[in-house]
Amino acid sequence: MKKLLLSVTLIMAVIIVNAQSLEDIIGKYTVANKLDKIGNFKTIKISAKTSVMGMDMPMEMWMKNPNKFKSVTSFNGQDIIQVFDGEKGYMVNPMAGSSDPVEMNSDQLREIARNNMFNNYMAQFLKDGKLSLAGEEAVNGKPAFKIKADLGNGNSAVMYIDKSSYLLSKTVADVNQGGMAITVESYPSEYSDAYGIMLPMKTTTSASGMDIVTTFTKVEVDVPIEDSVFKIK
Repeated sequence: MKKLLLSVTLIMAVIIVNAQSLEDIIGKYTVANKLDKIGNFKTIKISAKTSVMGMDMPMEMWMKNPNKFKSVTSFNGQDIIQVFDGEKGYMVNPMAGSSDPVEMNSDQLREIARNNMFNNYMAQFLKDGKLSLAGEEAVNGKPAFKIKADLGNGNSAVMYIDKSSYLLSKTVADVNQGGMAITVESYPSEYSDAYGIMLPMKTTTSASGMDIVTTFTKVEVDVPIEDSVFKIK
């Protein structure tokens, strides 16, 4: 009986330590990324370029606190648009054969929410009990905390937080697109806090054997952005 009680006590102690460790990691991640201060900004505008298969595509992103988002990626004179006005989201993709706006589904809206820099999605996942600490693993030779996240609808992700800087160094997401399971790996790098917020100025994403490199070329905070920017129909 004593051995049983001791075993239960040890198990509970391990669970408590892991929970405290995960909470501590996310807390330090929040501070390192200045997510505890980003709520003070009203808007963020980012100019970028996306490079894929030797082609560079200019991209603009507009974000307005708390949750409005718009991105425009230009390719061959046509614009691929994603926009969320705080209630509904739409996508325009001429590459898919139509320039008409299509309302986003629930998975796409969740992805927009995760891309919203005003939203500390890691802290929210922790609060909702969707995170678990899965040990440690090296990323580019540097030790990192390995954290699993339940994204809902059968989708999951693993986030790697650098043990020294507490910045995100890698993500691996298993997502379902059109009934197909796809693994997407992302490597954010070249972090800069010159704008009062901590941002990876370069992100390399690999999916289906293709590498996509997104580079931020200009970041502006608290610039005037009208709500009309986020309206598409």
